[in-house]
Amino acid sequence: MALCAKKRPPEEERRARANDREYNEKFQYASNCIKTSKYNILTFLPVNLFEQFQEVANTYFLFLLILQLIPQISSLSWFTTIVPLVLVLTITAVKDATDDYFRHKSDNQVNNRQSQVLINGILQQEQWMNVCVGDIIKLENNQFVAADLLLLSSSEPHGLCYIETAELDGETNMKVRQAIPVTSELGDISKLAKFDGEVICEPPNNKLDKFSGTLYWKENKFPLSNQNMLLRGCVLRNTEWCFGLVIFAGPDTKLMQNSGRTKFKRTSIDRLMNTLVLWIFGFLVCMGVILAIGNAIWEHEVGMRFQVYLPWDEAVDSAFFSGFLSFWSYIIILNTVVPISLYVRYALSLPQGLSRELGGPLANFSMMMKSLRKNLKSSSSCTLN
Repeated sequence: MALCAKKRPPEEERRARANDREYNEKFQYASNCIKTSKYNILTFLPVNLFEQFQEVANTYFLFLLILQLIPQISSLSWFTTIVPLVLVLTITAVKDATDDYFRHKSDNQVNNRQSQVLINGILQQEQWMNVCVGDIIKLENNQFVAADLLLLSSSEPHGLCYIETAELDGETNMKVRQAIPVTSELGDISKLAKFDGEVICEPPNNKLDKFSGTLYWKENKFPLSNQNMLLRGCVLRNTEWCFGLVIFAGPDTKLMQNSGRTKFKRTSIDRLMNTLVLWIFGFLVCMGVILAIGNAIWEHEVGMRFQVYLPWDEAVDSAFFSGFLSFWSYIIILNTVVPISLYVRYALSLPQGLSRELGGPLANFSMMMKSLRKNLKSSSSCTLN
């Protein structure tokens, strides 16, 4: 899995020579191993905690916990804050760990799929993760495309083949791809084993409907377009077999370029809660400032007279410093304006919150479909006189 995360210098152009792994390896192209998970055993705890403390409420309660550990200003036990905070962090961490476990499981399943690769003139079964740029792959009907391939030949006349691109663009109708005429006759294994054409094309990008490149073979060059490409995630349909040359693999494929990095999920409810906590904390600070000023004035005007009976702590040497300490004490005492119990309850019902988040658009879509069906029925009942 280390190969999945290997960093490489940015490309200006892609060069791929057929049946020549030694030549292609010098460019340090990405392997066909994919990684959509966010964590591993070592990074889970620090990365997950960092993500969770991006939530304003979690940071707020951690700040309160730190204040409660200072004896000069704390009048409440730290236990009342740490238990709910740990509970919220644990529930969220368990949920995130479960999600990431299924991502790891899905990655392993995809990376270990089998594909027929032409190696040393022989078709061999290889795992997807071991497929390299420049390899020639054989696909059979109803198989997923393992990488972004240049179509070389197929069982259909004129090098045609049919693909389904539902995983790329959601469209279930068949699309036609065609090999360029000069390679469409390479249907025999022996001919493909001798094929040493080199493709020079654009660097990896996320444009599903665009590809430009040139095939150099036998001292001639042939232009290539998107009509000659089979993209990862497509399914071969109504075509007995086809052969393709790997141009982009793994994270460089257009499918993975469009998927982006796995991000910390945040719903509109989360964003609303962050905003509310910030406003409430601002209100809390205002109250603390007013009460601290009142404390400083009282200590200066009245409290000084009672030093014999109500002496200040050793650390307090002025009314101003007494007001400063009182400010933090009031922040702790009035912290319940942000009810941590409500936040714990929200964390417990987080899966239902995500369902509600999705429910709105789904309901709107359902209403749109009902309206569309109604309009279609009305249109079908119209007659021309």
